[in-house]
Amino acid sequence: MTNALPGHNAPAVGFEVPLEMLAACHGRVQLQCETLLRLIAHLQSHGSDRPAQEAARAVMRYFDTAAHHHHEDEEQDLFPALLETMAGSDAVCLRDLTASLCTDHRALERRWATLRQKLEAVAAGTASALTDADVSGFVQLYQLHIAREEDELLPMAARLLSATELDRIGLAMRKRRDSATAV
Repeated sequence: MTNALPGHNAPAVGFEVPLEMLAACHGRVQLQCETLLRLIAHLQSHGSDRPAQEAARAVMRYFDTAAHHHHEDEEQDLFPALLETMAGSDAVCLRDLTASLCTDHRALERRWATLRQKLEAVAAGTASALTDADVSGFVQLYQLHIAREEDELLPMAARLLSATELDRIGLAMRKRRDSATAV
């Protein structure tokens, strides 16, 4: 199975440009979703062999850490910062958008919990009940979610947030990851 550890070719951006970092994370999520789709086909022809186990571990590692941090970045820092800038027609749009994206996050987390249990079996080398429907539902929801963030949320954030506010968000993102690695 090639590209068992996707995401290494994603754009290198840092916390000093938090909106770009969130967008780059979307690219890495999409690569992990592609790995999941390839894993289904691989399992059908090769079972839970070593490449399948490694791919399952890599996907679990990514969605357990980086994707989780991404949701926290948005809900704890980006969304509140945007809501503080609300004025005029942006107010209704922002409230609806952030509430809907939070609902997406909960749905993705529920789907991930189910998918993760099945990936654990693959990672352990045992027969897996992982199905195309499990993966495709998760992938489709993420694709729709990412499209909304990139088409609506990030452009709005770029328009409404000051450089100072973006710096604060970037610092919070860095601290979140630093504290996670210190544990």
